[in-house]
Amino acid sequence: MAEKPSVYIETSFVSYVTSRLSNDYLVSAHQRVSRDWWDQRRNLFDLCISQLVMDEISAGDKEESAKRIQLVTGLRELRATPEALSLARRFVERGALPKKAFDDAFHLALAAVNGVDYLLTWNCKHIANVEVIHVIMGICEEFEYKTPLICTPLEISGAEDE
Repeated sequence: MAEKPSVYIETSFVSYVTSRLSNDYLVSAHQRVSRDWWDQRRNLFDLCISQLVMDEISAGDKEESAKRIQLVTGLRELRATPEALSLARRFVERGALPKKAFDDAFHLALAAVNGVDYLLTWNCKHIANVEVIHVIMGICEEFEYKTPLICTPLEISGAEDE
């Protein structure tokens, strides 16, 4: 049996799956796509998170954070390493992400250092942004890390049967 591709589940995805449907049409559509992906596709992948994801989803309203925590309970947790911290710093130092987005840089670095195949996110400002991805890829290549394919659930939805 072939090994399942790995997917790092970033915080924004978890929030989209568990939160009350938004009144904003686009956000609501993204939430529905996220829920569908979780229900129909998650078992095709080796899902992983990090302590950073756990910290972020634990913040805020207690009832909402409990839903988020329950969703990811049992997923493999990637360890934060000095290599991941160093790579995240490089992403910021080289201008791939602003200093205020260090946590986003750390999500990217954790996935890269651990050889994760995909990083699943709705953070299109600092993570799933082609201008950011281009710089991230160059830095990862320089330090001999494979850049995870950074995507939203729309882009990892599989081929439809005709």
